[in-house]
Amino acid sequence: MDIGEVLEKLYEVVEERKRELPEGSYTTSLFKAGENRILQKVGEEAIETILALKSGKEEEAVYEVSDLLYHLVVALVNREITLDQIAHELKRRMK
Repeated sequence: MDIGEVLEKLYEVVEERKRELPEGSYTTSLFKAGENRILQKVGEEAIETILALKSGKEEEAVYEVSDLLYHLVVALVNREITLDQIAHELKRRMK
């Protein structure tokens, strides 16, 4: 599975969690806490990603980048911004 497929599947799972709000789900807890908490987590994970990348420890960087991407997907789903919209903008920038 390539990164695009993984992100698409993750987006679908996060959408499902938002719709169904299953008990015991971390994603559910983020949606219940609201947008401020979701965005706070994006900020925290961004800082942790920067620190991990600066540390030079590849395994730590991969872990933190994964956390950041997950929280970004939660923020996108929360605002109903699709991966297609992000892809379109990134493609536009490559011209």
